[in-house]
Amino acid sequence: MRVVVLVSGTGSLLQALLNASVDPDYGVQVVAVGADRAGIEALARAERSGVPTFIERVGDYPNRQLWDAALAARVAQFQPDLVISAGFLKLVGHDFLVAFGDRFINTHPSLLPAFPGAHPVRDALAYGNTVTGATVFFVDAGTDTGPIIEQRAVSIQPQDTEASLHERIKQVEREMLVEVVGRLARQSWTITGRNVTLR
Repeated sequence: MRVVVLVSGTGSLLQALLNASVDPDYGVQVVAVGADRAGIEALARAERSGVPTFIERVGDYPNRQLWDAALAARVAQFQPDLVISAGFLKLVGHDFLVAFGDRFINTHPSLLPAFPGAHPVRDALAYGNTVTGATVFFVDAGTDTGPIIEQRAVSIQPQDTEASLHERIKQVEREMLVEVVGRLARQSWTITGRNVTLR
């Protein structure tokens, strides 16, 4: 399965996918890594692995709609079967979702639909939850509202800070993303309403 990964930061999720894809039995080839900014570690990780990279900055376009169309066109050049948002900090728009909406996945550090948005770990702690977790889902036009593929729980400990809890969630998130992408590579999937079925 041909995969394009979109990144904005250090690339720990990307690295987990690159490590897994070395095994031919995993069934995944990362064919490109795209970013919304230059000079980030995620791009360096891709380059060290010999994976082509590209950058599409929002600021290089007169508006978000033109940026979104350009991002969709750039990703399409690599003919991906799946696009993965791995810490990509930009919301895509209509053109991108029309092109890739049924094969564009993201992760989120909470058990959605609980605590969507930018600060889910902080929000879970502030709410007094004893359990949170991570979610892998197909992206739709909402904010963290797409059909859920898989979720895994993470217990919140009394001594947890936002940083310590987020680090434990990230470990689960990396493992789950690698496993989900591998399953998607080896099986077909359908999305019916909010239900994702792997066949």
